[in-house]
Amino acid sequence: MSDPTGTHPFSAFEWMLSLRYLRARRQEGFISVNAGFSFLGIMLGVATLIIVMAVMNGFRKELLDKILGLNGHMLIQPIESPLTDWQAVAERVSAIDGIVLAAPIVEGQALASSPFQAAGVLVRGIRAQDLTKLASIAKNIKQGTLEGFDDGQGVAIGRRLADQLSIRAGDSITLVAPRGAVTPMGTTPRIKSYKVAAVFEIGMSEYDSAFVFMPLPESQAYFNRAGDVTAIEVYTNAPDRIDRFRTLVTEAAQRPIFMVDWRQRNATFFNALQVERNVMFLILTIIVIVAAFNITSGLIMLVKDKGGDIGILRTMGASQGTVMRVFMITGASIGFIGTLFGFLLALLVTSNIESIRQFLSWVTRTELFSPELYFLSRLPAELDWRETTAVVVMALALSLIATLYPSWRAARLDPVEALRYE
Repeated sequence: MSDPTGTHPFSAFEWMLSLRYLRARRQEGFISVNAGFSFLGIMLGVATLIIVMAVMNGFRKELLDKILGLNGHMLIQPIESPLTDWQAVAERVSAIDGIVLAAPIVEGQALASSPFQAAGVLVRGIRAQDLTKLASIAKNIKQGTLEGFDDGQGVAIGRRLADQLSIRAGDSITLVAPRGAVTPMGTTPRIKSYKVAAVFEIGMSEYDSAFVFMPLPESQAYFNRAGDVTAIEVYTNAPDRIDRFRTLVTEAAQRPIFMVDWRQRNATFFNALQVERNVMFLILTIIVIVAAFNITSGLIMLVKDKGGDIGILRTMGASQGTVMRVFMITGASIGFIGTLFGFLLALLVTSNIESIRQFLSWVTRTELFSPELYFLSRLPAELDWRETTAVVVMALALSLIATLYPSWRAARLDPVEALRYE
């Protein structure tokens, strides 16, 4: 609906006047500077919020992929009797639709040593056919090979463990287990040397420095588990729908079992990540809100400075709606452009975040993302487009809301009072 003066809402005249107010003259330099700071505040607030949320999403996805890629989505453990029927149970569970792999394992702790160093490790016995199906291991072999893994007495170790022990594929590693042969003098430690058949690098420092994979028959002999296994690791094609598989696996096992899924095994870790993510979102949203308040304060000063102009426009026939829209467009333009540039800056940073990290590490000569502390060997970032859209919409809405009060004040300004002091 048009104004009585014939000017349509959001007409070219209103846009021209609004954008002219953004280009303040020399004597109004302070207003221009204030608009610039408002623009920077919105841009940096939006960019920071998107970047941080992308990094948090990247952390969760990378850690989830690496943890579930190695440890599986469900662990089947025996109750009442040892898991001596592990072959039959594994075959029945593997036949379930949606189960990718059911891998029997023997697990135990040991001390790994070389002529140079020693370190505590987790030894996991597994069949070669199952190990080759674990993409996190089979596709990340850096030295040696997994061919003939079941035939010999070779083991596969992580890259960080190999570096720590100063060994490589083809060298020997000595494993010391606290529970060995039982003698009249008591239980003696079991000490045995193995050839390093392969060296893998998952990219998660905790796993690359602690895991040793051993052929299943050899691990049964090494840990005195003749005829049985510790547990069965189950991998599915839908880890987020793990509840659906619990009932199916229980029925397929046909024996008493105890099941632990990935959510229970990593509950504390992923809950802490979720809480941290939510808190970071709230804190960084405050930055955007503060930037929106800058728009409000800038427009209030602009209204005060342009009181005479408003009075002249009103006497020339401009309606209150026209004046209000002029200042709304002025403030919203700052918010829109700031949000757009913030979004583009976030895209640029997230797509090059690892290069930026390496550059900052080189400049400061410090390790900004230590794998030992953060578990991952590179800084991940993954944009969630629904989340990013929500941030952009929120920033635009806050920018628009920030213009309402100053625009309303400008529209309510009495032209007579405004011109009296000019």
